Amino acid sequence: MNTPQFPVPIGERCFEDYVPGVVYEYGPVRLTEAEIIDFAHKYDPQDIHTNPQKAASGPFGGLIASGWHTVSVVMRLYVENYISRAATLAPPAVDELRWLKPVRPGDSLRIRAFVLESERSLLNPRLGVVRVMIDVSNRHNEIAMTMKIANFLRKRHPQ
Repeated sequence: MNTPQFPVPIGERCFEDYVPGVVYEYGPVRLTEAEIIDFAHKYDPQDIHTNPQKAASGPFGGLIASGWHTVSVVMRLYVENYISRAATLAPPAVDELRWLKPVRPGDSLRIRAFVLESERSLLNPRLGVVRVMIDVSNRHNEIAMTMKIANFLRKRHPQ
């Protein structure tokens, strides 16, 4: 994967390091049937996620991961690779979450994080808001999920 690199490590990133128009790629994370079933038994116990035999005759023709499992994998990649460990505050919003293709056992998920915009906070000169579009692709390079996320980030040089 040939993706741009941030100018500073994840532990030192601040608002100024998230430049609109830049795309970062991370992954893959491979999902096994056992992981899909385990997650679903705990958090989304529907047959399409927990029972391969019943799922085979269901609307997706086989077992699929819960959409919430997919979101969790995306957050892992996002937190481990992308969002600052030094400057981020709780994100105020996730918007336009879309599950476009089922995620199946054996899929290796990758994310692309597009910096849509960054704005300085009018209320707090120490903060900015970075809005990011995240595309999630499966093993066939099909977009399986998309979402927009906003993050408050501390500025390196508050003004």
